[in-house]
Amino acid sequence: MTNNITVFMGLWVFCLLFGSGGAVMAQDVVLTDGPARHYAPMTLDELVIKALADNPDLLAAKARWDMATHKILQVGSLDDPKLSLVLSNYPVDSFSDSVTPMTGKEIQLSQMLPFPGKLAAKEKMAEQQALWYRGIYEEARLQLVQKVKDAWYRLYFQEQAIDVTRRNIAILKDFTRLTETRYAVGTGLQQDVLKAQVERSKLQDKLFNLEQQRITAIADLNRLLSRPGSTPVDLPDRLILTAVGKDLPALIEVARTERPFFAAYQSMIDGYQAQRSLAKLDYYPDFNVFAGYRQREEIAGDPAAGSDFVSAGISINLPLWQGKRGAAVAEADSALRMARSQLEELRNRVDFTISDQYAQLEKNRNLVQLYQTGIIPQAQQSYEASLAAYQVGDTDFLNLLDGLMNLYRYQIDYHRALSDHERSVTQLEAAVGISLSSEEEL
Repeated sequence: MTNNITVFMGLWVFCLLFGSGGAVMAQDVVLTDGPARHYAPMTLDELVIKALADNPDLLAAKARWDMATHKILQVGSLDDPKLSLVLSNYPVDSFSDSVTPMTGKEIQLSQMLPFPGKLAAKEKMAEQQALWYRGIYEEARLQLVQKVKDAWYRLYFQEQAIDVTRRNIAILKDFTRLTETRYAVGTGLQQDVLKAQVERSKLQDKLFNLEQQRITAIADLNRLLSRPGSTPVDLPDRLILTAVGKDLPALIEVARTERPFFAAYQSMIDGYQAQRSLAKLDYYPDFNVFAGYRQREEIAGDPAAGSDFVSAGISINLPLWQGKRGAAVAEADSALRMARSQLEELRNRVDFTISDQYAQLEKNRNLVQLYQTGIIPQAQQSYEASLAAYQVGDTDFLNLLDGLMNLYRYQIDYHRALSDHERSVTQLEAAVGISLSSEEEL
C-alpha cells in the first residue's frame, strides 16, 4: 500500500511539473541561455549591411566593375601621335651635312585615324562590358543578401530545434526515473524503462546532429560576413513572417525590370552588336596622316640655296584579306545568338524559381498556421490526456510516450516550416530583385 502511495504521489508531482508545461508549445519556444557574450548583438539587417561592406567576393565584383569602367576611356581614345627625327641622305664617306644638297635633318609628326565609327564602336563595346560587370556586381549583392538571410534562418531553426530537443530530453529523463520507480515497486514493466531510455538516447543523437549543424551554420554565416567562424550570432526568440503583397504574375513581371541579371544580359547583347558593327567597319581602311619639316644647310651650287622643306601626306592600310573580316562578322553573329539564347534561358529559369519558391512559401505559410492553430494544440491535448490516463492506470506507457514524441515532431516541423517560409521569401527576393519587406506576425 505504501509503495502504491509513493508511486501515485510521484505521478501527481510529475503531472504538476510536466503535465501542462512539459511539452513546449510552438509559440513559447525561447532560446537557451548560453555563455556570457562579449560582442555587440546585431540584427539580421545589420548583418546584411556588414556583409555588403566586408564580403571579399562582393568587393572583388565591385573591383571588376571599376576595372571595366576605366577601360572605356582607353579604347575610345586615339592612339598617341608619333614624332620622328630623320637624318636623310648623309654621305657615307664623310657624314657631313654640307656636302650634298639632298642632306637634311627632318622632324615628322604622324597620327593614326581609324575609319569613322570604329572608335565609337570600340567605346560602346567597353561601355557594355562595364554595364555587364555592373549587373554582375548588383546580382552578387542580391545573392549575398539571400545567402546571409538563408544562413540566418537555418541557424534560427537549429537553435529552436535544439531548445525543443533539450526540453524533451529532460522530460524523458523524468519519464525514465518514473518508470524505474514503478518497476522497482512492481507496478511497472521493464520494457517501459528500456523504451524510455531508447527514446532519450535517440533524442540525444538528434541533439548531437543539430549542434553540429548549428556550428556549421554559424561558420557559414560568419564566412559571408568575413569574420572569425566562431563569432556568436544573436537570434530572436520569435520569428516574424514576411507577407508577400504581390501575386505570382506580378512577381514575374517585376523580375523583368528589377533583376540585375536581365539588364546585364541585355548589355552583353548590345556589346556584341557593337562588336558586329566594328567587324563590318573593319572592311574600310584606317588613315595615317603625317607632316614633316626638313632643315638643310646652305651649300655652294645648291639651286635652292639651302632652303628648308616641308612635307605632308596620308597613308591607308589596304583591307585586302576579306576572309578574316567575314569571319569576324560571323563570330559576332554567333555571339549574338548565344547571348539571346542565354537571356531566354535566364527568363525561363527565373520564372521557374519564382513559381517554385512562391508555391513553397504558400505551402509553408499554410503549414505554420495549421501547426499553430490545429496540430500542436491538438497534440498537446492528446499528450496531456495520455498523461492523465497513465496516472490512473487507464493507458500504458507506450501510448504516453507516443503522444510525447508526436508532439515533439510537430514542434520541430512547426519551426522548420517557419524557417523554410522565410528562406523561400529570401529566394523570391533574390529571384525578383526587390525586397519584400512588409511583415505580419502570426
